[in-house]
Amino acid sequence: MYQPLETDKENLFKKYLRILAVVAAYWVISILTVFVNKALLSGLDLDAPLFVTWFQVLTSSSICFVMSSLSKRFPRMFNVPSGNPLDKEVFRKVLPLSLLFTAMIATNNLCLKYVGVAFYYVGRSLTTVFNVVLTYLLLGQKTSGNAVLCCLLIVVGFWIGVDQESLTESFSLIGTIFGVLGSLSLSLYSIYTKRTLQFVNQEVWLLSYYNNVYSAVIFIPLMLINGELPVVMNYEHLAEPWFWGVMSIGGVCGFAIGFVTALQIKVTSPLTHNISGTAKACAQTILATTWFSEVKSFLWWTSNIVVLVGSAFYTRVKQLEMNQSHRAQMNSQKV
Repeated sequence: MYQPLETDKENLFKKYLRILAVVAAYWVISILTVFVNKALLSGLDLDAPLFVTWFQVLTSSSICFVMSSLSKRFPRMFNVPSGNPLDKEVFRKVLPLSLLFTAMIATNNLCLKYVGVAFYYVGRSLTTVFNVVLTYLLLGQKTSGNAVLCCLLIVVGFWIGVDQESLTESFSLIGTIFGVLGSLSLSLYSIYTKRTLQFVNQEVWLLSYYNNVYSAVIFIPLMLINGELPVVMNYEHLAEPWFWGVMSIGGVCGFAIGFVTALQIKVTSPLTHNISGTAKACAQTILATTWFSEVKSFLWWTSNIVVLVGSAFYTRVKQLEMNQSHRAQMNSQKV
């Protein structure tokens, strides 16, 4: 009988330790990014949310460009795929997704600007529901009855959360609407990402590079239409180093969350990523209410629990369905 060697145990321990480190990094960076963005959008006395978002994608674009350039000069030290966002064929195929990417991050930040961090998760909790609806409408893929019941549970939690939040001074109808639009655009982005990845050889990092570059350009007319240019130019702290310092921190956080999200999916699985994200959202809500000394009602907390349970059950249902489908496929191959 084979006896596990010490080296096998060490390799397994290192593997688990790496997974734990990546998940911990995702939690820390994700929660930190939400709090940093909230501070930038609501705490700077600068009514220019699209400008703040534009600076973040510009920072991400710059980091991607530097890493791509370093990879060409020092391929042994920096192993990232090379690409040219100015290529006409790339532009034509990726631009539709970049428009959705721009809508997604803009609505998410606008939601965060107007609602509290504690309510942010519930405000954007309809992503799973939109995924099911849009997958059926756009791809013709049906969803099981159990998964639909989970979605109904999420909708109930969302409705209770909005109802309870409306009784507080921090409630924002426009912020809630942006949260729903953010969930919708995220669902559309996820669906069209699968279609667009084939044009970049399934390279997630390269697609992120293109999205950030194109989004940085798309945001310019949006900022002008929203009248943010004079607001920014007249901002009293515009020339102060600390302002650009905190803006740069927000930009780095924006890049980092995209990186650690992809890394967590890579070292675990999309399913584990969803479970981790759901648990992180729970911790984020508790941390936010403690940090901002917010007192919430029993029904308000109930809404969060219902949304979390609905999301967790949905993930479990999809896991069981995937396992069943995999077993059926393996059995058919044996026959």
